[in-house]
Formats: sequence, structure tokens, C-alpha cells
Amino acid sequence: MDIIPWGLNADLTDDQFFNRERDIIFLTKLLDSTKDEIPPALLLTGIRGVGKTALLNKLKNDLKKDYLIIYLDLSSSNNYQEDKLSRMAFMQLFYKRIIESCKEYGLKTIDKQIESWFKTHNISLKNIFNVDGVPVPIVGFEEDYTKLADFVMNLPRKIYEKYSDEMDGILIFIDEFQLIKDLDDETNGFLWYLRSFIQTEKNVSYTFTGSMSMEDSLLGEINGAKGAFGGRMLTYQIEPFSYETTKRYLIERASHLEFSDDGFERFYKCTRGIPFYINTFVRFLMPGEMLDKKRVSEEFANVLPFLAINLINDWKNLSKQEQKIITTLLDEPLRRVDIAKKLDVTSGGIGGSLNNLLNNGLIKYEKSRYFVSDNILIAWLKGEYDRKGVYPYRDF
Repeated sequence: MDIIPWGLNADLTDDQFFNRERDIIFLTKLLDSTKDEIPPALLLTGIRGVGKTALLNKLKNDLKKDYLIIYLDLSSSNNYQEDKLSRMAFMQLFYKRIIESCKEYGLKTIDKQIESWFKTHNISLKNIFNVDGVPVPIVGFEEDYTKLADFVMNLPRKIYEKYSDEMDGILIFIDEFQLIKDLDDETNGFLWYLRSFIQTEKNVSYTFTGSMSMEDSLLGEINGAKGAFGGRMLTYQIEPFSYETTKRYLIERASHLEFSDDGFERFYKCTRGIPFYINTFVRFLMPGEMLDKKRVSEEFANVLPFLAINLINDWKNLSKQEQKIITTLLDEPLRRVDIAKKLDVTSGGIGGSLNNLLNNGLIKYEKSRYFVSDNILIAWLKGEYDRKGVYPYRDF
């Protein structure tokens, strides 16, 4: 039976997981150095849909017997969903996941141990209440945040020291880390705060992942020459599947589909080797017919709204000026001065919008010109224009 997961499925079985052998071997060796008291600090980057979370889950499953693994997804924070992401929200989510991970690992009495640590660290708390069996602290006063944050950041090391005979170390995976930008003016200071703890750990490793383009200013704030980690964090780019890897994937996992040569070329051009696009598109293709260039193009038009679902959400959250910049770039790359001229504004008047689009990976800048980075977004916008005679600038 062919095994193709849905595009949104990031927790794959070993049968569903494909490729990434070199990535897995390399990253496993790095993470496994934690047991030798030389834990790496890693930053995994890559465009959305390339499979970063699936790769993290694979590493987590492969290493969970020897390491306590703490995984937190910033997008799962209620505070983030309500546009209220803060340092306190980060610490509360981190603390909750530490407790949950300890229980999953089999450290049954960890909550009682931690409650006693609270008392010995003289942290003034308004209350400690249980959420799904997890004791969560509620800080009573603003000044207590510092004590609580220091406690939470030191907690993994304390857990290792207490249970070192049961584990080789602790691996902390923080997914969707690009969302830390929601802290706004606090982002840089918070990154420096994290570094002050991470750089002194001996048996605790941190891995951050995020959907960031290489043009994202957050990369510089994290690991640039003047960034918080100053080049000390290993940045590793997760790449889309190559043409040959995509072909091998479909031969092995979707053998019920038959592509002509030009049909597969069109399929790869549409998906660009991005696993989310590949898996989603394949799920809508019917067996029993030759998928030539024409047929693939027709099916691509039909499935486009499903492929573009994340990009459509991004589009809705853009300002009117940012949207107009993108539609201006649909047909060809342009210099900044030419974009401004088409929008009838000054070149300086679009600086903020261009930076935001670059940071979100929606456009790129090469050879003095800007261009839309994702062909799916281009195809969706052009399709909307063909159907309605206007681009979807307003909510729909």
C-alpha cells in the first residue's frame, strides 16, 4: 500500500518518513554530544512546509530512550493565539511542558519535587493550581517574574542533576521560534537573557526551529555578529526535496500514479520539492490516468486553494500597502524605486512594508531587485484575479 501522509501531518511514522538521512545522521551526532557535556545550541531554519517539525519529531522519537526531551511549540500558546505573547507567557508554557515531559518520561513525582524547589527558592506566588495534573505557578507581583523566569530556566539543569542516573541529558526543542518577534521591543533583550543560561549548560541542549528566510532580520538578532548568540549557535538550513529525490519519493510512495516526463516536470515546478505541497497535491490526484503536463496543470488549478491555505492566511494579515507590493511583483522582479513609482509613493515610504515582507519570507531580494518568493502565492493571486477581475485586497 502506498504511504503518503497529508500535508499538515508532522508526526510521521517511520514508514511515512522519507529522505533526510544526512540531516538525521548529522543532527543526531550533534545532539548526542550532550551526554559528553558539550551540548550544541542549534537553529534549524527553512521555509514553511519543508518539514522542520516532522524532522524534529523524528529526532525526538529516535532519542527519547536516552534523553528527557522537552518540546514546546510557541504557536500552541493561548497567549500567542490571542496576540498577547509575553515573556511571562513563554515561561509559563516552558514550565508546563517541562512538567508534562517529565511525566511522559516516567518521573512520576516530579511535580512534588518542583513544588519543594519553589519553596526553597523563595519565590512569592499568588497561587499554584493544577491544569491537567500539572502544577502551574501564578505570579502575584510583577517583580516576581524575574525570580520565576530564573527558576524555570534553571529547572532543566536541576532535573538532570536530580535524575542523572536515569538519562544521558536533556534536549529542549522550541518550535516556531520566529513567533518570538511578537515580543516586539523585548525580543532582543529576551534573546540575550536566554543566552545567559544556554551558554553555561553542560547536559542540556537547546534546538530552535522556525520558518525563517535567510533575509529575516531575526536571524541577525539571534546569531549575527552583533546578535545575542554572536555566531555561537549552529544554524542549519532544511532544504526542499531535490528533483531526483521528489521523483524517487513518488515512485516509492505513490506508485499508483503515472506521470509522463513533462507531467512530472510540471508537478515539481508546482511543488518546488516542498513536502507539504507534494503530499497535499498527491492526495488529490486520481490513479488510472496519464498525468501529463496539461493534466497536472488542470489539477493544480483545482487544488490550489488547499496548497495555498497558509499563504492565504498570511495574505489576510498583511497591510494594504504590503498586499499591493506583492501584486506589483507578480509578473517580474523590481527595484525598490520602481515599486514605489508603481504605488505612487516615495521610496522611503515602503521601507517598513518591504522589511516585513522579507521577514515573513513572502518576498526575496537578489541582484538589487525584489520578487515574490512562492509560486503558489503567485498562482493563487493570479487565479483570483482571473476569476474576479480584481485582487483580494479586502477580507473575503
